[in-house]
Amino acid sequence: MTRIDATFERLAKENKKAFVAYIMAGDPTYDLSSDLMAGLPEAGVDIIEVGLPFTDPMADGPTIQLAGQRALDAGMTLDKTLDMVREFRTRDSDTPIVLMGYYNPIYSHGVEQFLPKAKEAGIDGLIIVDLPPEEDHELCIPAQAAGLNFVRLATPTTDDARLPAVLANTSGFVYYVSITGITGVAEAQTTDVAPEVARIKAKTGLPVVVGFGIKTPEASNAIAKIADGAVVGSAIITELNSGKSVAKVLEFVASLAEGVHTA
Repeated sequence: MTRIDATFERLAKENKKAFVAYIMAGDPTYDLSSDLMAGLPEAGVDIIEVGLPFTDPMADGPTIQLAGQRALDAGMTLDKTLDMVREFRTRDSDTPIVLMGYYNPIYSHGVEQFLPKAKEAGIDGLIIVDLPPEEDHELCIPAQAAGLNFVRLATPTTDDARLPAVLANTSGFVYYVSITGITGVAEAQTTDVAPEVARIKAKTGLPVVVGFGIKTPEASNAIAKIADGAVVGSAIITELNSGKSVAKVLEFVASLAEGVHTA
């Protein structure tokens, strides 16, 4: 059982939904993102998604694109991202960490070299948005053999014919993308999301967590009522880069977590 599995099991016993927070490693600097990450569990975050900076983040909107570019400009790399996770693990051995990003940095690093380093650093799972099920041999199956969950994305265009392939080697949870398009632009609509979550849950025993387009405590609460959890990323990045202190950003994160946990 991974930390992700254990967290969902605990939350189910507590009759709570999962709040997942996304941050970009190294944005706007290594130290600031590390400080923010350190405070997330106390702010109520159940699972942390750490973005791996990449030059061509095709699934992301301007907010996360710019966050990745700031991180790269500040010298962030895959190895430094793993260093940040290692540093977090010296203080927190329980909160699950999912590395989210694109395959190119991992491919360039070498899968055989990356997987043991990621596991040793304290990564629990991977979300690699540009690797479809047809490429499971590239990373998904080796990652699961190394003890890492491989979380797959389902979207509004994942029809009943495609869904079994998406679910086949998924573990940890299913990440449902609430909108058609990029992150941080449109807002998630519960009337659209609810039947899709139900459709996916009818085909898998895994938790279904919803992300993209969730920006407020009210929205996180509404989404958590119809799913097993909610993900917020762009709104947190916007707060961090608005000139607010890390403490103030964590207050915002806590309000989002409260929205989810009271669903």
